Amino acid sequence: MSDIFLLALSAALNPTLVAASTLMMLLPNAKRLMFGYLIGALMTSITLGLLIISSFESSSAVATTKNTLSPAATLFLGVAALTGAVAVRTGWHPRRADRHADKQDAKKTPRWQKALGRGSARTTFVVGALLTLPGASYLAGLSRIDKLNYPTVQTVALVVAFNLIMLALLEVPLLGFVIAPGRTVELIDRTKVWTSRHRRRAVVTLLTVVGTALVLKALIEFLS
Repeated sequence: MSDIFLLALSAALNPTLVAASTLMMLLPNAKRLMFGYLIGALMTSITLGLLIISSFESSSAVATTKNTLSPAATLFLGVAALTGAVAVRTGWHPRRADRHADKQDAKKTPRWQKALGRGSARTTFVVGALLTLPGASYLAGLSRIDKLNYPTVQTVALVVAFNLIMLALLEVPLLGFVIAPGRTVELIDRTKVWTSRHRRRAVVTLLTVVGTALVLKALIEFLS
């Protein structure tokens, strides 16, 4: 069971989810946006998880998926992100280059990020449903669950629990809105002010978080 928990944590360190949750927390109506994303993500991931686990005949599907992005490749991407954080932090790029990079980044902004920026819970529901597709860690976790040969009810419960852990980056802030809404809104407002005043530091922080998540994900996959 411990290996399934580690795989769920590994799946939670999804860079897309990290970026999406960070972006939504900085937008108006963050609670509504994150809730829409969470419902869409749970709908897709649980449905696909149950369908996949019911059709497992061997572990070949997991092995194939692992080959699409190996732990070594994940580690490389994590190191690259951390290197980028160091580059921005130490000011390797002159201001003109920064302005040019900003314009290029604006042009290359992924459609899903633009959709999240529109501030619609309905849109985040769709984005969450479309972006939450089975990855290597999720498929490996489903394979481990399947090999336990538990009764149907227990298997479904494990799949749901796996997904809840995997989407903790959305659930924890939402719990904050429920348990301490005033404090949570205050923290988010402070983050918005800090981000606007310390743009470079915000970029460094985001790259560091994503890079660290990727490195940890790679290490967990190496150990699993």
